[in-house]
Amino acid sequence: MAEVAFPRAVAFWFYALSFAAGVLFYVIWGASYGSWNLLRPEWVGAYAVTLVLVGFGIVGMLLYRK
Repeated sequence: MAEVAFPRAVAFWFYALSFAAGVLFYVIWGASYGSWNLLRPEWVGAYAVTLVLVGFGIVGMLLYRK
């Protein structure tokens, strides 16, 4: 059975979008709640979301770059 190769560019841009979403989430969260320190115990959920989006974005972009 022949398999179609998944284009690397599509995967790269997916991870770039994930990275951008993480940064955008951090900026919007900070502007909305007036707190730029996500390490405070009250903002641990926002820190987790930001860390996952940015982390997967960076790792994915490194793995799928040309």
